[in-house]
Amino acid sequence: MPVSPSASPLAPTWLRLPDDPNLLAPSVWPSSAARDADGGLVVGEVSARTLADEYGTPLYVIDEADVRERATATREAFESAFAAVGTSAKVYYAGKAFLSVGVARWMAELGLGIDVASLGEFMVALAADVDPARIGFHGNNKSLGEIASGVRMGVGSIVLDSRLEIDRVADEAARAGVRQKVRLRVNSGVHASTHEFLATSHEDQKFGVPLGEVEELVALIRGRDSLDFLGLHCHIGSQIFDTGGFSESARRLLAVHKRLLDGGPVPELNLGGGFGIAYTENDDPTPIGAIARQMAAAIAETCAELGIGIPAIAVEPGRSIVGPGGITVYEVGMVKDVTVDVDGLDATRRYVSVDGGMSDNLRTALYGADYTARIASRVSTAAPQLVRVVGKHCESGDIVVGAEYLPADIAPGDLLAVAATGAYCWSLSNNYNYLGRPAVVAVRDGETHLLIRRETEADLLRRDADFDPTADGSAR
Repeated sequence: MPVSPSASPLAPTWLRLPDDPNLLAPSVWPSSAARDADGGLVVGEVSARTLADEYGTPLYVIDEADVRERATATREAFESAFAAVGTSAKVYYAGKAFLSVGVARWMAELGLGIDVASLGEFMVALAADVDPARIGFHGNNKSLGEIASGVRMGVGSIVLDSRLEIDRVADEAARAGVRQKVRLRVNSGVHASTHEFLATSHEDQKFGVPLGEVEELVALIRGRDSLDFLGLHCHIGSQIFDTGGFSESARRLLAVHKRLLDGGPVPELNLGGGFGIAYTENDDPTPIGAIARQMAAAIAETCAELGIGIPAIAVEPGRSIVGPGGITVYEVGMVKDVTVDVDGLDATRRYVSVDGGMSDNLRTALYGADYTARIASRVSTAAPQLVRVVGKHCESGDIVVGAEYLPADIAPGDLLAVAATGAYCWSLSNNYNYLGRPAVVAVRDGETHLLIRRETEADLLRRDADFDPTADGSAR
């Protein structure tokens, strides 16, 4: 009788030993993810093997229907929830999560605005024919050129991040002969991602202005004829699973909002984004509909207590829209077992090396992020084995998935898929060790659409000013 496998002493406490290491948890994988008759992973009715053969690996794959459904559900949830309390809501897609011309077009078609944080992101949105009036421009250090481009191209709003930016934006708007809509980013003292809801007012971070300076700065904004004050903006963190932090932050902001009404209209309140997603089965984020309803109820209650009308609300989700619909497909290269001493006993950690790494997913190295992985080219009856998925870079911290149980017979040539990589993986991708950034392909109803082409070694060499493409040995 076979002996049942036991959990590895090297596994983190949250990682459960699976009964079947081939299963795809619906909470983690794209809505269309399934296994085909041969056991291969299929997304958008296209197999991982077909995608790898056509586009190569590593490869970012986006389930277009999943992303569109989440974008629509988010917009409808916030519009409905805030209509129920007597106001309106705007949803801006946070382009920093992942932005391409194609994705920007999806968001515009679905009625979302776009939130950008650089001239590059702004130009991508414009290239997608997004109405600039539906774009918000963020950033703690917007250059004079970025400000000028935003103002002169008719950007819908600029988020002022400091006292200095008030004058910079006002002066540029005056030169352009326009009245620029602006928001003021505020530090509410709430850090929801770490549950420090009662942080002091002395914020040690680069973004925004302290609550205690808001009234003075809004007076300066209102004193400039070229600026049109929309309201306050706040972003409290990322990967947030509940609404407690948003409610507390809104309460603090609305107290200042009430005082600002004495000096003129304050039509909006922007509460930013940061809604979390499931990277592993251990994660349990609040559904977006519940988040919208709970936020609306808390804001309505606070406004009633303060005796003020409910302003129009804006939010800026990115990860929660594009993250779950994305996966990354790799090919396994090397498999190596390492013996580790655990309290005097030997334990085995299996290292599975793939053809990418921290150049295509920097989040694990940066934040210790956890991910879910599965063999994508087949299913296996082998027992689950604790593995660490690592990349091919010259860094010991080049880890893609820190801990996962995969079939023990995982071998070179297998395709491996990592779930929930739609947000921030391509955005943070880089050329460390001169690896080209992977392609991004959208899949839907059995069809593929290339969103971003793969970088080749020739692409990288073309940026080198001393490279002579006519010399022998040039990259092709």
